[in-house]
Amino acid sequence: MRHEPLVLGIETSCDETGVALTRGFTLLQDRVASSVAEHARFGGIVPEVASRAHLEAIGPTVQATLAAVGVRLADVDAIAVTAGPGLVGSLAVGLATAKAYALALDKPLFGVNHVVGHALVDQLVHGPFDGPVLALIVSGGHSSLLVIDGPHVTQLGQTLDDAAGEAFDKVGRLLGLPYPGGPHIDALARSGNPAAIAFPRALMRPKDQATHAYDFSFSGLKTAAARWLEAAHDAGREVPVGDFAASFSGAVADVLTAKTIAAARELGLGCVVIGGGFSANTQLRDLAAERFGANGLDLRIPPVRFCTDNGAMIAAAGVHALVHGLAPSALDLGADSSLPPTVLVA
Repeated sequence: MRHEPLVLGIETSCDETGVALTRGFTLLQDRVASSVAEHARFGGIVPEVASRAHLEAIGPTVQATLAAVGVRLADVDAIAVTAGPGLVGSLAVGLATAKAYALALDKPLFGVNHVVGHALVDQLVHGPFDGPVLALIVSGGHSSLLVIDGPHVTQLGQTLDDAAGEAFDKVGRLLGLPYPGGPHIDALARSGNPAAIAFPRALMRPKDQATHAYDFSFSGLKTAAARWLEAAHDAGREVPVGDFAASFSGAVADVLTAKTIAAARELGLGCVVIGGGFSANTQLRDLAAERFGANGLDLRIPPVRFCTDNGAMIAAAGVHALVHGLAPSALDLGADSSLPPTVLVA
C-alpha cells in the first residue's frame, strides 16, 4: 500500500487558530482555538486583537495536536498553511510559523487558498472527489461559485457586495442580536414562516442572466430588511422576529440554491459541494437537500464542525495539492489578503 502523507494544516485567516493532522484524506486530529468571544464586545472582528490571539494560541495548539496523535513535528511529511484570503496580520502569524517549521525540518510548504479549502475539507468526510465538482462557498466574507476539477479551480461567480454571512451579521445587529448574528438568526428562523415577508431576490431577473448569471448580491436584501424594520418601528408594530428571520434567511437560501442548480445544469455537473461558515444555516441545508435531490444532483455538505474556519480544511487542501502534483510554495511566500480562488497553491 502506498504511503499516505502526514500533513500538518495551519489556519489563521481571521479569528480562529486552527491546527489539524491528516494521513492522506483521513483526519487524525483537529483543534481550534477561537477568539470570537474577544471580538464580540466590539460587534465585529478587530484585526489587531485577532493577530495577538493567534500569536498566543498557535504554538500550544500545534503541540497539543501533535501530542494527541502521538507524533513528532519531524514525522510530518508536508505543511499546509493559509496564504489568503484573510486578514494580513492574522495570515502573517500562520505563515511565519509554517515557514519556520518547513525550513527547520526541510519539509515542503504549501500556502493554500482558504476559500477553496472550505470545499476540499469535504474529502475528509465523504472521500476524494470523483471528477469535477461544483462548489458553493458561503461565509462571512465570501460567496463564491467554483468548479474544482483536480488541480484546477475556475470561478463562475462571486458576491458583488455583501457576502451571505456578512449580510446576516449586519441584520443581526439591527435586531440587537449578539455577534455573530448568523447563528442567532438561524435559531429564530426555525420558528418562523419564510413566506411571511416578500424580501427581494437580487440578480435573479432575466435581464441579469447575461452578465451576472452566477454572481450574488445581498446588499439590497440587507437594505430591504433594514427598511422593513424601520417601518415597523415607526408604525409602532411589534416585529414578528421569527417570521422576519425566516423570510430573510429564506431569501438568501433561495438565491444561493437557484443559481447553483442553474450552473450545474448548464455545465452538466452532477456533484455539488457546499462549504463555508454559512453552510451551517438550517434553511440553506434543508432547501439544498430538497432542490438538489429533485434535480438529480449529488449534494455533499460537511458536518457543521467543518463549516467554520479550521485546520482540517487547510490540511485537506495540502493533501489535494500533493495528490494532484502541485509544486510547493517558495519560502518567501507572502500573505495575500485578496488571493483569488483560482489559485489553489500560492
